[in-house]
Amino acid sequence: MIELPQNKLFIAGEWEEGTGAEITSIFPADGSVNRVLRGASTADGERAIERAKRAQADPAWRNLKLHERARFLYAIADGIEANAQRIAHIQTRDTGKTLRETGALAASAAGTFRYFGAMLETSDEALTAQRGNALTMSVHEPLGLVGAITPWNSPIASDAQKVAPALAAGNAVLLKPASWSPLVSLELARIIEASGLPKGLFSVLPGSGREIGNLLVEHPDIAKISFTGGTETGRALAVKAAGKLMPVSLELGGKSPTIVFADADIEQALAGVLFGIFSSSGQSCIAGARLFVERPIYAQFVERLVAATKRLKVGHPFEADTQVAPLVHFDHRDGVAEHVRMALGEGAELLAGGAAPEGQDFDKGAYYLPTILAGVDNTARICREEVFGPVLVVLPFDDEADVIAQANDNEYGLACGIWTRDFPKSWRVGSAISAGTVWVNTYKQFSISTPFGGEKESGMGREKGRDGIRAYMAQKSFYTDLSGAPHPWAAATVQAS
Repeated sequence: MIELPQNKLFIAGEWEEGTGAEITSIFPADGSVNRVLRGASTADGERAIERAKRAQADPAWRNLKLHERARFLYAIADGIEANAQRIAHIQTRDTGKTLRETGALAASAAGTFRYFGAMLETSDEALTAQRGNALTMSVHEPLGLVGAITPWNSPIASDAQKVAPALAAGNAVLLKPASWSPLVSLELARIIEASGLPKGLFSVLPGSGREIGNLLVEHPDIAKISFTGGTETGRALAVKAAGKLMPVSLELGGKSPTIVFADADIEQALAGVLFGIFSSSGQSCIAGARLFVERPIYAQFVERLVAATKRLKVGHPFEADTQVAPLVHFDHRDGVAEHVRMALGEGAELLAGGAAPEGQDFDKGAYYLPTILAGVDNTARICREEVFGPVLVVLPFDDEADVIAQANDNEYGLACGIWTRDFPKSWRVGSAISAGTVWVNTYKQFSISTPFGGEKESGMGREKGRDGIRAYMAQKSFYTDLSGAPHPWAAATVQAS
């Protein structure tokens, strides 16, 4: 039996009971309580910020050589790998995701810390081209204190994508996980503590967005916010950040299109579409929630898709063959159901799902069947609003121009999937789609070396990649005179004196 993290917070290197509102973590498969803990209050957050400020300014951290700082990231990566089974179990208990998925997320988090450690080993500054009698160079320095706000759907991976580059850049990090899934972030704190990272540089502050989120955004000592979550919250955060001229990175919502052309490998496309929307129970910002199928194959493809959807294994997240696990919370499941009811009320046709599964295996859990809707056009609310659940809308299209117009006719621009055997076509269409990521004949594949982010209402800024560390640094330019002579503008005046 794997013991879950205790009901204490990690406040600047110390395990303390929170003084904020009570947080209850539940197991979505049966509604049982994982842990009840007090979240962070404003006072807790203020204390964490003050300690972080001192720790980040300490020469023992700030003056570390890059390769020395990398050792901490390697140690954290090793700690995650050594505890991967435990991390996966905790995240499954916290979110309801399958053990197969949470195990992969733990491996991803370890890889993220190791990647950014390696980036430190190979990070160079730049001597810029001389255009005068001075040696010119560009260097990067830590911003100071970074607030990282992560969502409930993939906390360990999302945490790592923010914490690893921010620490690599030399900052202190205050992490606010979602209240529905605080436990795996607290487990990450235990691993980071064991790495020997100096106290004060990392805190985990679960709590309400109104209290802890606003504190991090508004506090004068916080130099940057990295946020992953809903578009409405992200927009409000950006307004507050603008008031203090603070940089932000925002990875927000999506209503991503997947496009199947008539010349696609149908077996490959069917499997990819199913994975793109129904893995993670649809709880993914990049879920392929709008499916456009070229008209000549529309009826046949949708028929096979519906049949395959009904064969997906909905089940307990600890069962090895489960493909669709419960949603994260009963409130969220009810919200997904309401989106489907709204769509049906507006004329959508239900092809699959549309309800919670029946039976004693599901009665106590936050389950919802994989759902397919048809019979609406791209202007319907179900095609515009992010559901964040296992709900797919299928629509026909006639040609490249038609599908590009429909795919782009949406406020979001996070991702896109294209299925075709014609490479030039995939390049033309992918280039014309407003999206931060385009997958061709695959979907939801990620690499820490490849930048990720969105366009339009899906956010601003990028995470991952070689520039991932630079996003948490300030750039500074140096000019060092090589002439040894007084500046000619004042030379005569100086000599006269």
